[in-house]
Formats: sequence, C-alpha cells, structure tokens
Amino acid sequence: MKHGSNLSDNIPQSRVSSQCKSTIEVFNQIADLGSVSRAAESLGMSVSATSRHLIALEERLNVRLIQRTTRQLYLTVEGEKFYTRSKDFIQGMKEAEQSISEVTLNPTGLLRVSASLSFCLLHLNPLIAEFTKLYPKVSFEVVSSNRYYDIIENGVDMAIRTRRVEADSSITIRRLAETRRLLAASPEYLEKRGTPETPEDLRSHDLILYTLADNWNELTFKRQADSVTVPVTGMINSNDGQIIVKAGLDGLGIMAQPTYIIQEHLESGRLVRVLDDWDLPRLTMNIAFPTRAHLPARTRLFIDYMVKTFKDKDYETLWTQ
Repeated sequence: MKHGSNLSDNIPQSRVSSQCKSTIEVFNQIADLGSVSRAAESLGMSVSATSRHLIALEERLNVRLIQRTTRQLYLTVEGEKFYTRSKDFIQGMKEAEQSISEVTLNPTGLLRVSASLSFCLLHLNPLIAEFTKLYPKVSFEVVSSNRYYDIIENGVDMAIRTRRVEADSSITIRRLAETRRLLAASPEYLEKRGTPETPEDLRSHDLILYTLADNWNELTFKRQADSVTVPVTGMINSNDGQIIVKAGLDGLGIMAQPTYIIQEHLESGRLVRVLDDWDLPRLTMNIAFPTRAHLPARTRLFIDYMVKTFKDKDYETLWTQ
C-alpha cells in the first residue's frame, strides 16, 4: 500500500480473528479495510472501541498513523512504515500460534506414567497401544510401582492411584472409576475347603492378603446396617496384586482384590466370588498429575483419552456389581 492510496482498495483475503483484538491488529484491520466501521464489524467490536484502539496507538507512538477525512482514510508516511512492520509482526504471531496448534494436534515427547503393576498390565498397556496409534510421536516411560511415588520429586507426569484425595495441594486428580474389593477363590479351593457363609468363617480358611492395603490384617464388612471386622492372618502375604491373583488361581486360598484386577477371571469362571452379599471398603481410581495452568498437550490428551475410554467402556458399572 502506498502513501495516500485509498485504503479500501486493499481488502485482505482473511480477517483477523475476532478474539485477537490487540491495538496493532485493530490498526492493521482499519488500514486493510479502509474504514473504522468495517474493521469494527470484522473484529466483532463496536465502532467506538475500534476508534479508541487507534487513538491509543497513535498517542503511544506520539505520531499520526492514519489521516482521516469525511470520505476516506489514508496512511501517513509514518503509518505506512508502521503498517509494513506490523504486518510482519502479526504474520509472525499467526505462525507461532499455528506451530503451537500443530503441537496440540500432533503432540510429541515423553510421557512418564506411574501405576501399579496390575493396572499397567491390564489397562495401561492396552490404552498406550491405542493412544500411540492416534499420536505416534508420543513415547512412554511406564514406572511400575505398588507404592505411591512423589509425583513432583520423581518427575512423573501422571499417576494412577486408588485413593479419593491427595494431601499435596500441588496435585490435581481426575476420577476414573470406583471399584469394589471382592473376596474370591478358585472353584478347586472351594470344593476342597468349602465356601464361607459368614465373615467369621474366614478364620478357618487360608487367606491371601495384600500387605499395602489399609489395615491389611483385618477385613471390615458391611451389609445394609450390619458391620463386622474380622482380624485375619494370611497364609500368603504379598505387596503385589499379580502374585496374589496367581496364588488364588492356583487354589492356595481366598484373596481380597479389587474387581478391576480379577474381573477377567471371574467372567471365565477361574475365580468365584465369596461372601458377595457383604461389601468391603471400595476404592476410587484417580489420575493424579501436577497442578499447572497449561499441561503439555501429550499429558492433557492422554488424561482425556483415559477418562473417555473408562466412561465408554462403563468400567464403573462393571466393577461395582
């Protein structure tokens, strides 16, 4: 655009987003469209607000950028120079925004996820397999642990935990599902030793206990208004759910495990529910991650993917039956 030309002769092919109303963008839109009112309409602003942007810019620069007449608007010499430089600035901003959008749509980088071995084997691995089909530039480091890592200290992007709240206010949680804890045993064990009919009957059975559970050496049962706590001693005790499940499948005793770990074996008949009319304290599965104003795209997308998958598969209904 040359000094003194009619500004309405240079209308751009695309308009500046109405959500980007910086003073410089307003000036450029006025220059491009040759009219304050047309610029205001394209930006979704009032005419008075658009004029105030232009006046504020001229006052800040202490120079007149646009010469106004009753019929037309023209760039001054200073306005022409500023227009040329500012167009490059706006284009650079658009390119920067586009590059960020591309990162969001095609995330890259390493995602460190912590979860129990059971969750990793049964649920995390399949989720990663499907997620990486959608976003192949994201890689994973899976930190398997049955104890809870300090997320911040250990540089973990997200962790799967079975507790309702986090004591650390710098950690945010998103709920995945609630799950029952069930007593279960193999048909062979129950045929040999009999099936308990009351919680107290467990005293005469071989038990397989998870030592990282709260109050792991006692079981508290509820049934409607009734509640009973039974002290227990395990024939086999372990800090890993997979060891416990294997021992149960081998007929070594009655285990207490979350439904999400043993659901497949219950459906196949390799394990049978015991005292199913009594309820043990349930677990809430959450995703825990550092509280940040802006999560990396790969973290946010994987969290959303997990939540959606759990909802679509209706795991909570399945695991609380």
